[in-house]
Amino acid sequence: MAAEIHSRPQSSRPVLLSKIEGHQDAVTAALLIPKEDGVITASEDRTIRVWLKRDSGQYWPSIYHTMASPCSTMAYHHDSRRIFVGQDNGAIMEFHVSEDFNKMNFIKTYPAHQNRVSAIIFSLAAEWVISTGHDKCVSWMCTRSGNMLGRHFFTSWASCLQYDLDTQHAFVGDYSGQITLLKLEQNACSVITTLKGHEGSVACLWWDPIQRLLFSGASDNSIIMWDIGGRKGRTLLLQGHHDRVQSLCYLQFTRQLVSCSSDGGIAVWNMDVSREEAPQWLESDSCQKCEQPFFWNIKQMWDTKTLGLRQHHCRKCGKAVCGKCSSKRSSYPVMGFEFQVRVCDSCYDSIKDEDRTSLATFHEGKHNISHMSMDIPRGLMVTCGTDRVVKIWDMTPVVGCSLATGFSPH
Repeated sequence: MAAEIHSRPQSSRPVLLSKIEGHQDAVTAALLIPKEDGVITASEDRTIRVWLKRDSGQYWPSIYHTMASPCSTMAYHHDSRRIFVGQDNGAIMEFHVSEDFNKMNFIKTYPAHQNRVSAIIFSLAAEWVISTGHDKCVSWMCTRSGNMLGRHFFTSWASCLQYDLDTQHAFVGDYSGQITLLKLEQNACSVITTLKGHEGSVACLWWDPIQRLLFSGASDNSIIMWDIGGRKGRTLLLQGHHDRVQSLCYLQFTRQLVSCSSDGGIAVWNMDVSREEAPQWLESDSCQKCEQPFFWNIKQMWDTKTLGLRQHHCRKCGKAVCGKCSSKRSSYPVMGFEFQVRVCDSCYDSIKDEDRTSLATFHEGKHNISHMSMDIPRGLMVTCGTDRVVKIWDMTPVVGCSLATGFSPH
């Protein structure tokens, strides 16, 4: 079922501790049980399983429960030991797990959606289960009565969700690349604002209620940090992944962002530095460096008897430039560009060698990652994906979060 890989040597990269195998289809969610050597997994094979670590070092399923429909997402509330499982058929099922994690009792079914459930959040204070789905809506239901309290519809599939417990604000990402901020009431909701910046569907969100920062990852391979608390619309772009960003976790104590992508990439971003906002791209009918016309500028082409050029943009200054005036490539980590991007020649000359020093570390998870979660006090991370494999990692050599929180994973 699962094997102990090796002990924890000192290194500067994530250490693979255990690998769990046994699911017959893609694993859609994997969650570490706080203060326990255990993992809860949900899969497209219609099973939810609780794996506990045995004396041999291997993880074996103590609970194996088959659902009526493929499991698409899951939420677990440790204090009340309540598990909420979203399914392909749009239903959410609630279970209560015993203290020894060897038994799971069915509580109720919530008819939350008409299509695949994409994200679930449980609020114990409000006794709400909030969810998004591929029926293009966010719904919130009462966990006491099981009744629907409200729904809000979008123009695209709702793909991910975050919720601020204090203000009852919900952040919903969708397949159009938009993030909607909603204020949820008992039987109604209002749209506060919409955030637009991604060029692909939003795959994951992370909300930090302390610094009031929202992080979003998308199929355009990029991450955006939205400074909600600053109220100035400040955004930071992070580009270092080569595939769809699937999962995020921000570590408040060390000011680091951990991100995972579908190609197995694991990135740890240093957010405790002064970063620059990427500029808005400027539009022009001619190169803003050499003033040669672009190919749609018919009048200037006719007047100067020259062929029009293709328009590009410098990633550092945002100016519209031709290929000749932007022949150089450079990384510029302070603006989030961890790999080389197009810059104009004058910006290239202004970038010093020390400006190219990376502000992130990149690691290979060596399997498809569709979901990741972290146990921050213990510095542990679990990843899962379409390869049916669940991996448990020691992240303390990379993030050192156990030192910051006063806990030791050893």
